[in-house]
Amino acid sequence: MSRPSVLILDEPSLGLAPILVSSIFQMIERIHSQGMTILLVEQNARMALKVAARAYVMETGKVVLEGNAREIESSAATQIEAVKQSA
Repeated sequence: MSRPSVLILDEPSLGLAPILVSSIFQMIERIHSQGMTILLVEQNARMALKVAARAYVMETGKVVLEGNAREIESSAATQIEAVKQSA
């Protein structure tokens, strides 16, 4: 069997129970730690950002934010807290 260099995943958590989603993302992390490049398309941004090195956020088909996943995750958390406090 060949060893592919890229794994492409499209919405791997769609329709799954939360416990299965956690398992799926643990597998994604494990595969990545073995040197596999992963292209992940995922609506669950919180989980995706935890396993990603780089992220692109799309809105209505356009990239509206891109960069280091940790920075985007931190920025998003800050924005969510600001919205909660203003409500």
